[in-house]
Amino acid sequence: MPEIHQSIAQHYHERTKYDPETLASKSQRLDWAKQPVPFKEYRIGSDIDLKPYIQETPEGFANDPHAQWWQRLSRLLFRSYGLTARMPSMGSTVYLRSAPSAGGLYPAEVYVVSRGTPLLPAGLYNYQCRTHSLLCFWENDVWQALQEACFWHPALESTQLAMIVTAVFYRSAWRYEDRAYRRICLDTGHLLGNIELAAAITDYRPHLIGGFIDEAINDLLYIDPKQEGAIAVLPLADLLDIQQNLPPGCTALPSATETNYPDIPDGELLKYFHSHTEIQAGITGKLNLPAVKQPKSLEDKYNFPFCLKIPTTTTPIYWGEKLSDLELAIHKRRSTRAYNGEDLAFDELKALLDFTYQPQNYIDQSLDNAPDYFDLNLIQTFIAVCGVNGLESGCYYYAPKAQELRQIRFKNFRRELHFLCLGQELGRDAGAVIFHTADLKSAIAQYGDRVYRYLHMDAGHLGQRLNLAAIHLNLGVSGIGGFFDDQVNEVLGIPADEAVLYITTLGRPR
Repeated sequence: MPEIHQSIAQHYHERTKYDPETLASKSQRLDWAKQPVPFKEYRIGSDIDLKPYIQETPEGFANDPHAQWWQRLSRLLFRSYGLTARMPSMGSTVYLRSAPSAGGLYPAEVYVVSRGTPLLPAGLYNYQCRTHSLLCFWENDVWQALQEACFWHPALESTQLAMIVTAVFYRSAWRYEDRAYRRICLDTGHLLGNIELAAAITDYRPHLIGGFIDEAINDLLYIDPKQEGAIAVLPLADLLDIQQNLPPGCTALPSATETNYPDIPDGELLKYFHSHTEIQAGITGKLNLPAVKQPKSLEDKYNFPFCLKIPTTTTPIYWGEKLSDLELAIHKRRSTRAYNGEDLAFDELKALLDFTYQPQNYIDQSLDNAPDYFDLNLIQTFIAVCGVNGLESGCYYYAPKAQELRQIRFKNFRRELHFLCLGQELGRDAGAVIFHTADLKSAIAQYGDRVYRYLHMDAGHLGQRLNLAAIHLNLGVSGIGGFFDDQVNEVLGIPADEAVLYITTLGRPR
C-alpha cells in the first residue's frame, strides 16, 4: 500500500519521476500501428466554415458587421489552436498547430458553447482545426447547465460565448504512459497562453475557470470520462460590448485531498489520478466566489543571503501596430530542434523575462495587464545560465516582483544539463535553461490534489509566453517535459521542496 500520509497527487508525482537507474528498464518500443489520431471526428453534425474569415485583409469586411464578428471568432480559434503547417512523416502527414505539444500528439480538444447570439445559435460546437470549422453537434440551450456546473461563476452571467478545453488521455499516454498527465496539462497551458494572447488581438477577454463539477461538464459535452475529461472553462468577454468588460474573478477552487487509495497498476495511474482530482457534485447554490483574485504576495519567495542580485528591468518588446508582430509570432512558432551553442545577449534574456512575467508593461499595446492564471504565487522560476553575454554562468533564481536575478550557484552546467534533460543536446547547447517549479506539498494544502492540474497549466502558460517572445527575437526555444526530477534539484541547488514542473531551453538555432 502507498504511504498513508501521501496524497494521490504526491504519489502520482513520485511514481512518474524519471530516474537514471530505472528509466532504461521502463522504456518500450512504440506500437506505431496504434498511434492515435490527434483530431476528433463526429458522425453527425453540421459544419460552419471559418476559412473565409481568416483572410489577411480584414479591411475587406469593413462594411459588414456580421462578417467582422465571424472574422474575430475565426482568428481567435485559428491563432489559438489552428493548423500552421503540414509535414510529411513516415509515409503520412503530420499537422502542426499554433500551440506546441509534446511529441506532436495534441491531447487538448477545444469546444465552443454559445448562449445564443444572432449569428451563432445556442448549442455545443467542436473546433475542427483540420478544416478550420465549427461542428455543431448539439443544438440546444445549455448555458444554464454550464453555469450550474461552474457554481454560477460571475463571468458566465454577462458573456455569450465560452470555450471548454478537454484532455483526450490516450493521445499522450500512447507515448508517455502514466507520466503523460504532466504533458497533457503543460500542453493545455500552452493553449491557454495562446488563447489569452489571441483574444487580445481579436478584442476578447478570456476568464479562466478551473473550479467546476467535472462530471457535469463532461456530461454537457457528451464525452466518455474514461477517455476524455474537461480541464478548463473560459467564458469569452467581448470587449466591444461595454457590458462584458468584467473584473477578474476566481480561477481556481480546491478539490479533496485523497490519501486512502489502493495499489494502482502501471498504465492505470493517469486515469485514476485525473478522476480523483475532480470536484464532485453536491454543492448547491452559488459559491462565495471572490469578486477579484486573491491578493498576490508582495515579496518573492526566495531571498538567498549574500547572493549576487542583478536587475532585469528593460524596454518592453514592441509587438507592432495592432499586435501584428504578435500574431505573426504565433503563426511562425516552432520548437527548435538544435542549437549552435552560441551565446545569447543578456538584453535578450531580459526581454524574454519581461514579456513573460511583467504583463503590466504591455497595457499600452492593448495586452491584458493581469491575464488569468490559476495561482502564479505557487510557481517559482530558476534559470541555468551557460552562455549569456554579460551574465556569469551559474544557476539563478528569478524574482519577478523585484525584477532581478539572484545567483545561487557559480558554475557552467552544460554537461549536467545534457544529463538532466535525458541526454538531449538541447539542454547541453542552450544558452539558458528555465525551470518552473512549485512546492507541491504546500500547494496541495491550499488547493487539494486538483492543484496538480493548476500548477502544470500555469507552467505551460508561462512557457508559451517564453516561446512567442523567443520567436519574435529570432531565438531558438523548446520546452522539455522529460527530465531526471530529483537530480535537477541536487545539481542546480534548487531547494529540495521545489518539484520541477517544466523546462524551457533557449539558444541560437543551428
